[in-house]
Amino acid sequence: MAGSHGGSLKSWLAVIVILIGFTVGGVALCLGPNWTLVWVGAGIIAVGGVIALVVDIFSDVIIDAPRVSQDNHS
Repeated sequence: MAGSHGGSLKSWLAVIVILIGFTVGGVALCLGPNWTLVWVGAGIIAVGGVIALVVDIFSDVIIDAPRVSQDNHS
């Protein structure tokens, strides 16, 4: 497998759901705050967290090849 930090589609699904929840909650705080909508956003974040646990997002890491430092201190 080539070195990349891209992750898989299932991991990105979890991230996108969490981002949607965060956005809903953030907009709700700016609109009043609208506490019902804040809690809806929190619920969406929780669903995204469950998705992240189910797809085991933390094991979805693709390691890059080791890098060589090009430090030229002259």
